[in-house]
Amino acid sequence: MRIVVLAGGIGGARFLRGLKAAAPDADITVIGNTGDDIHLFGLKVCPDLDTVMYTLGGGINEEQGWGRTDETFQVKSELAAYGVGPEWFGLGDRDFATHIVRTQMLGAGYPLSAVTEALCDRWQPGVRLIPMTDDRVETHVAVEVDGEQKAIHFQEYWVRLRASVDALAVVPVGAEQAKPAPGVLEAIATADVVLFPPSNPVVSIGTILAVPGIREAIAEAGVPVVGLSPIVGDAPVRGMADKVLAAVGVEAGAAAVAEHYGSGLLDGWLVDTVDAGAVERVESAGIRCRAVPLIMTDPEEGTAAAAMAREALALAEEVRA
Repeated sequence: MRIVVLAGGIGGARFLRGLKAAAPDADITVIGNTGDDIHLFGLKVCPDLDTVMYTLGGGINEEQGWGRTDETFQVKSELAAYGVGPEWFGLGDRDFATHIVRTQMLGAGYPLSAVTEALCDRWQPGVRLIPMTDDRVETHVAVEVDGEQKAIHFQEYWVRLRASVDALAVVPVGAEQAKPAPGVLEAIATADVVLFPPSNPVVSIGTILAVPGIREAIAEAGVPVVGLSPIVGDAPVRGMADKVLAAVGVEAGAAAVAEHYGSGLLDGWLVDTVDAGAVERVESAGIRCRAVPLIMTDPEEGTAAAAMAREALALAEEVRA
């Protein structure tokens, strides 16, 4: 079975760990979000790609869901001593090594997709990880701070401000001019199923779909497309999905997110059991829907995520039949 997964960071990575357990013989291609990418300290940082790579490769800090395990922060401390910021973004020493290698390879002329493949040679994540594009795309968020409206990088909105102010608009800068990375459209065209994990529908999966050609390829692939709701009980499982959903005019609800994707793209949708009342609304929108447990209660073991993955694959087969 050939499975394509559109993935953001922590939620997507933990779901992928469960998917590998649920379908150990599957050929899994992950199209990773690069809208969160940022340049810091002269280095190219790809948070979502690295979170997938570290999680599946066994190097993730399980407690926080991002960054390396057994991390130290000597370089960050030394940079702060020199007055070099930003101090609000915490890169660890082990993590710095990844970004140094990436930046050196990009500087030598290698595209991000080739760099990601090279980095994965070390981590052996057990999936093919492809960035959504080799072109530069950065998600920016319009906010109002101290009476002033301005656009800031998504990382500043989420990491520095902790999404403490409303998002007025979300813009994937550069997406309209970007092209899918090599292998992205081919993977979609040859897939047996496409999955949307419980990643942020606006700044993760939404940013991937904003790259011209990707949404169209999925809609035209003729295979089941099944998603899992990142909203449980009218609140995001983690992160700020409610804030960015409001910015694009979508209510923070399991049914509303399914409608946001639309029946032209989505064939099946899983909601949590607490949102069983949303099933009828989703199905009335032309999307087959089932209510199952969607909380990854054991991220390290991955058994809950594996159960979620099995439910998604079962719904895909139901759609196919």
